[in-house]
Amino acid sequence: MSPTVAALFIGIVVVLVVGLTAVWMRTRREVTSPTERAVHAALHTASLAARPLRRGLDTESAAEAAPHLRALTGARGLGIADATGAVLAWNGPHGSLADQFRDAAIRAIEGERRVLVTYADLVRGNGDHGVRALIVQPMIIEDIGVVGVLGVVTTEDPWPGMLGAITDVARYACSQIELADLDASRARLDRAEVRALRAQISPHFIYNALNTVASFVRTDPNRARELILEFADFTRYSFRSAGEFTLLADELRNIDRYLTLERARFGDALGVKLQVAPEVLNVVLPFLALQPLVENAVRHGISGKADGGTISIVAADEGPDCVISVEDDGVGMDPDLLRFGSLDAIESGPGRPSAREAAHVGLANVDDRLRAAFGNDYGLVVETAPGAGTKVSMRVPKFKQGIHV
Repeated sequence: MSPTVAALFIGIVVVLVVGLTAVWMRTRREVTSPTERAVHAALHTASLAARPLRRGLDTESAAEAAPHLRALTGARGLGIADATGAVLAWNGPHGSLADQFRDAAIRAIEGERRVLVTYADLVRGNGDHGVRALIVQPMIIEDIGVVGVLGVVTTEDPWPGMLGAITDVARYACSQIELADLDASRARLDRAEVRALRAQISPHFIYNALNTVASFVRTDPNRARELILEFADFTRYSFRSAGEFTLLADELRNIDRYLTLERARFGDALGVKLQVAPEVLNVVLPFLALQPLVENAVRHGISGKADGGTISIVAADEGPDCVISVEDDGVGMDPDLLRFGSLDAIESGPGRPSAREAAHVGLANVDDRLRAAFGNDYGLVVETAPGAGTKVSMRVPKFKQGIHV
């Protein structure tokens, strides 16, 4: 063997040894015990089943979740029915048992208990001779009732451990469906709260805006035309149907329309200062989160002051958050109204029927929506005193997973 060939051979051997050693070391780090691998696989499968169920239980989500639920139960075949017993999906062989599953599902729903169709009671087709039982497990949410049913086909005689496992899988699936229902309820609540804010805008502002426009029709037609366009854009945005969230830039743009109409009414008695950091313009916040703050500042801060006043709107960049404040130098309010530690006290505190307290109808709404979207660290902060004006601030994260326009 020539020196060149020998050197090449040795080089190849060294590469192989190094490569095999690296593979062995990597494998030694990654390979775990059979128990750990089984737990990891089960958790991964459970997460795959959870994703579609978090959308709610329907034909599409049931079809996506069925193979993963089947893997979790170790079933030969698995069916999913809705709360009426209608079969939404079947995964695996023995689909000929779907009709029997439907009938057993109805019994399980009516009794809110597991139904076991044993070997003696099964009507088997040509390919079902190995089936020993059909286990039908209702999925029950407390205070709601049955929301769906699992049907498990097994080629073994059912035993307590198997039945317990199927019950646990049904309970897990049920929890994901319950979360989907909670998400849907929160979305409905958000929409209701937005409708409440819109209802607040319409009686208090629209009448005055239209009167202001009418006052310019004869004296300054061009100004009246401009105000009509501003009013149209304001109402188009405020009563839009798309989305529960908006960009800060869009919210500020609509507030500018609102203030343009109000300045036309108040004249020099209403001053406005705006200070916005450009880097926070794309921050996402709940739709109409700023409108009630600005409207309250105008209606109950400045309009109640004989010589008018100024509203300051500031949006500052503070690291991971954006801090937005609306401040007026108007009449202010009694800070004792906040002593209950909640903005709900402003709206509905016991023994507080005055117009001043009712004036802040939108603040608790906004506070609730901020906390629901971003957590309890992101509610409203109110600073006020009689004769010293009012400052309302909110902190909004620049980014929050799942929150988008």
